[in-house]
Amino acid sequence: MYFAQYYLDCLSQASYLIGDESTGRAVLVDPRRDIDDYLSDAEAAGLRIELVIETHIHADFLSGHLELARATGATIAFGEAAATGFPIRRLRDGECLDLGAGGAGVTLTVLATPGHTPESICLVVREHAADDVPFGVLTGDTLFVGDVGRPDLLSAAGHSPHDMAARLRRSLHTKLLTLPDATRVFPAHGSGSACGRNLSTETSSTIGDQRRLNYALQPMSEGDFVRLVTAGQPATPGYFAHDSALNRDGHPLLEPTPLAALTLEEALTARDEHGAALLDCRPLDVYTRAHLTGSLHTSLDTRFAEYAGSVVAPGTPIVLLADPGKEDEARLRLARIGYDRVLGHIPDPAAALARELALTSVSHRIGVDELPDELPDAHVQLIDVRNPAEFAAGALPGARNIPLAALCDHLTQLDRRRPVVLYCRSGNRSVIAAALLEARGFADVCDVAGGYEAVGARVG
Repeated sequence: MYFAQYYLDCLSQASYLIGDESTGRAVLVDPRRDIDDYLSDAEAAGLRIELVIETHIHADFLSGHLELARATGATIAFGEAAATGFPIRRLRDGECLDLGAGGAGVTLTVLATPGHTPESICLVVREHAADDVPFGVLTGDTLFVGDVGRPDLLSAAGHSPHDMAARLRRSLHTKLLTLPDATRVFPAHGSGSACGRNLSTETSSTIGDQRRLNYALQPMSEGDFVRLVTAGQPATPGYFAHDSALNRDGHPLLEPTPLAALTLEEALTARDEHGAALLDCRPLDVYTRAHLTGSLHTSLDTRFAEYAGSVVAPGTPIVLLADPGKEDEARLRLARIGYDRVLGHIPDPAAALARELALTSVSHRIGVDELPDELPDAHVQLIDVRNPAEFAAGALPGARNIPLAALCDHLTQLDRRRPVVLYCRSGNRSVIAAALLEARGFADVCDVAGGYEAVGARVG
């Protein structure tokens, strides 16, 4: 059997290539849009990708099923409950996909596991059809290492988070937890993903280990489970609904073209006349020392695409300010969440800004010792941009929790006449938030360098 996991750290996303080497037949599960690695590995192994399977309609990235179907002629498959804008094969609960010859080789058995989404499925992989203990199970967003899928992403589409959580519990206990303890668990996401709140840094586990160690799989009533998995989930980035719709209805195929080089004047014209976002993706310390006034920020050395999707609305044209040689990486990572309207980039932003000091700003950052001695301070708006579970575990007195992913939707609730002080865990998200507020016209904004980690040492 050929089995490969492709883990994308920057999106905490995993996809899988599985094949029977005796027949050369293969399937690809939960692919991303840039598909060259899959194609080259399949060719090297002598495999033909015949089926592209999505464990569910993803919201956190733009899937590559359409790109793969064009490149390989593969059929696209979803769970039976999926409704899509393009032809698919519907996989039934209990259906066996035989990649071998004569039923003796590699098989995948479909498990319908609604809960994270109505159409969610898992795939039980056996190296030999008769194996009592499966090689593993691809759990999609139903079961993670250390967590389970969040049930609240579809609440706006008429699915109650409580009802979805109850369905998720049934899927876990009547389907996945009936598998042998030695069955390997291969989820679609790892630590850092907004699809759950407690995901491990490990990218695989076993059913037995999850049965023992996963907080959501411990003995409890249905009511307790529902309350547990619906509370404290991360704020949903603004691009999730956009990506979910594109994955369901169809999207333009990824077609990279040469990226235009723009001057500062052309970039400002794109912003002022066409509403373009000026997105600075250089390292945080470089950005804070000198950046184009009015630009947004999220660094390539962090969760670049997710944070960009939290501060830039879907469909917005984008101009990149990247270190030389990094602009194509930035564009690709944006394309992975369906942000394809990149107008161009400013070559060597540092040099360009050095020649135009009048267009340059320096970030206002304060140290822990510069915070007011008495908190809360009625004059200052103190905003914690961490996720709800982080805030609940400890926060500064008087702080208001507005997660970064929700900040765009709450700007009208902030008083532009009063200073705003932002903080997060370590000082990364707060810089992104400060850039957003400054770009939207807030005049007195600063963030706490070092974040709550540094603040906690002071007040602890």
